[in-house]
Amino acid sequence: MAHTKSLGSSKNGRDSASKRLGVKVHDGQNASKGGIIVRQRGSRYLAGKNVRQGGDDTLYAAVDGIVKFSTKTKTKFDGNKRIATVVAIV
Repeated sequence: MAHTKSLGSSKNGRDSASKRLGVKVHDGQNASKGGIIVRQRGSRYLAGKNVRQGGDDTLYAAVDGIVKFSTKTKTKFDGNKRIATVVAIV
């Protein structure tokens, strides 16, 4: 006779590792050339002057300098507007 009750296979137990998204260098901080400023999915933050956007939408510094965040109004294709955050290197 079995000493423990038979257990079914669980359908739980899977989870993906977190991707560590977000702002890595904040407003007023120094950024070195090639350094990651923002890790993101989609264009939540837009690339401004001296900032480039990678294939996975990551923003990184094109030159050494100080990070500046600003906002601008962006018109969508359907005519609606949104306030977008622009990241630049000064």
